[in-house]
Amino acid sequence: MRVLPLAVMTLFMAAPALPGEPTAEALLARYDAVMGPPAFESESEMTAYREDGTSRTYVMKMLRGEEDRFRVWFKDPASARGQEMLRSGDNMWVYLPSLKRATRIANRDSFQGGDFNNADVMRVNYTKDYACTRVPSNVPGTYALELKARTPETAYDAIKLWVRKSDGMPVRGEYYGTSGQMLRSAEFTGYTEFEKGYTRPARVVMRNELVKSRRSELVIHSMHLRVEAPPQRFTQVDLGR
Repeated sequence: MRVLPLAVMTLFMAAPALPGEPTAEALLARYDAVMGPPAFESESEMTAYREDGTSRTYVMKMLRGEEDRFRVWFKDPASARGQEMLRSGDNMWVYLPSLKRATRIANRDSFQGGDFNNADVMRVNYTKDYACTRVPSNVPGTYALELKARTPETAYDAIKLWVRKSDGMPVRGEYYGTSGQMLRSAEFTGYTEFEKGYTRPARVVMRNELVKSRRSELVIHSMHLRVEAPPQRFTQVDLGR
């Protein structure tokens, strides 16, 4: 059984309040620990609502290992069954069973045609990807953070996050392109204790700010932190097996 480092477990532990006036860096580290623990296995689904009034729901199993390794297996719908996605460091691929090979994909590409992009789902390492500052919050009971991309390879040029003062849980996010225009906004709800000492939002709604009739909803049904995630599970040769 894998044991999480003490420093990470400390971030997960429920607390009545974050001590004092936390720095922007501490708040962002808390966000990363909540939204992207170093190893986990989850069952989830994403529903994409399109501008023509139709929707499609994807049922997924996700596995994350250390060192930015991430893998997704699609169970439904039938058109996506057998597809997989893989992240290893800064590289990502999608595996299509009909082709029996993997194709490169990018951070900013849409995740299964929805309003999350690949990095929204398969990478939460804002501490590494963004410089952050604390700014005044217009949402009662929250701190606000402004994030600026460190490199052009990130999914967004800038992000604004609101997190609860009581426990650092995310409440809202806004995501901006290089022009300064808001591309997406997110609402975090359904705070659930999936394991003792580990709580996170179970529901994230990502709204398309360019096409207002579009949104996608990611719902996590189960999440386990103490899992085996051997490195070979995050290699291209293991895709499709």
